[in-house]
Amino acid sequence: MNEKRKSNRKPGSSKDRRGASDAAGAVHAVLKSEAPVSRGLLIQTAQVIGLVLQFEYPADGVLSRHFRDNRELGQRDRGFVAETVYGILRRLRWLRRLVGEDARPRAMLLGWLARGEGWPMRYFDGLVSPTELSWIEEIKARALDEGSLAERTDLPDWLVERLLPVYGEEGLVKLAHSLNRAAPLDLRANLMKTNRDDLLQALRNSGVEAEACAFSPSGVRLAGKPALQKHPLFLSGDFEVQDEGSQLLGFLVQPRRGELVVDFCAGAGGKTLQLGAMMRSTGRLYAFDVSDKRLAKLKPRFARAGLSNVHPVLIAHERDAKVKKLAGKADRVLVDAPCSGLGTLRRNPDLKWRQTPAGVDEMVVKQSDILESAARLVRPGGRLVYATCSLLVEENDGIVDHFLSQHPEFVQLDASDLLARQDIPVATGERLRLLPSLHDTDGFFAAVLERVANDG
Repeated sequence: MNEKRKSNRKPGSSKDRRGASDAAGAVHAVLKSEAPVSRGLLIQTAQVIGLVLQFEYPADGVLSRHFRDNRELGQRDRGFVAETVYGILRRLRWLRRLVGEDARPRAMLLGWLARGEGWPMRYFDGLVSPTELSWIEEIKARALDEGSLAERTDLPDWLVERLLPVYGEEGLVKLAHSLNRAAPLDLRANLMKTNRDDLLQALRNSGVEAEACAFSPSGVRLAGKPALQKHPLFLSGDFEVQDEGSQLLGFLVQPRRGELVVDFCAGAGGKTLQLGAMMRSTGRLYAFDVSDKRLAKLKPRFARAGLSNVHPVLIAHERDAKVKKLAGKADRVLVDAPCSGLGTLRRNPDLKWRQTPAGVDEMVVKQSDILESAARLVRPGGRLVYATCSLLVEENDGIVDHFLSQHPEFVQLDASDLLARQDIPVATGERLRLLPSLHDTDGFFAAVLERVANDG
């Protein structure tokens, strides 16, 4: 398998990711129709698959670029391309066993449609050559043995080796199957402008099927994946797109009105918006990030959300002088650390093929440095939340355990107890551990730490 990673973007963090597959879900409507897609669309899809499988750039970026260059594609056609690409990425090991490790992108596509999507032979009439038709019939009849655990879970060998001791074989198979399904679309009601009940009613009145999330008090889960960028409720700032698991991190931070709060790795800003709303736009909320482009994109989001207490701050690194100015002053600090992103494979299945053990090792060093720096900002009696969207022990418990061993001035709080006090019914132990197989959220980890108050 090609497991190399080469990217101009950090391979993962819990920055409220929404791949291009979330913007389009029309492939099943295509499959239910007797009318197959066009020859031209098959050609385009195979071209995109070829680019994505080079693993030089994130899959969502490749898809976005293709859609920008082919604006004539309608929503249904975009849905077909995106969902086909993501389906192949999720089941890549199985598909390569089926059609051959060195199969060309077109063969990968036809094999996926024939077996992965279950297209009947009549769908291929007029789209492929007689030779291809015979090959497809053979592929439909081809039997595969069970294969190794890595092949059965559609994960790279190195990742299975790291996850198996934690989850066991049965648990890992269950987890992998949940990661190989598309994620639902979750929204967060902006409490500055509405509440969840009113948002639910307004969405339903507009024809959007929605229900309350199981855990997050402000979370809404949609039945499908409608285009929301031009929805009046989005434009008015009544909601933001945010996975339910990500929303729970805000309730662990639990910011209060008038406090000084720091989102140390703000990224796309989804949790910054949540924290600002929980503070009712009072106090001071600093959004640190190393990307000026990301911070520039945040400003209109803050305005739409009705927040005036957010202060975006561009930093060069975690030891920037701008960070040091807040030493010992923050009531709450959230470290949503850059990570492997392996908890988000439902949305970003290419990460499992682009990530490498060496990449994870580099990330662990960075995570430790970031947590050290962020901890200096916390005042006595203040709270520090370390979180990732990773499934790996070395990025999660390993980082926190090492930090606590070096910092006796911090004690750990019980995450489940903190959530229970806010009537959030998720018991995952002293440290938050969310899994798609158990909670139907992205995979998240969080530890809540408190700096011991000065005597007297």
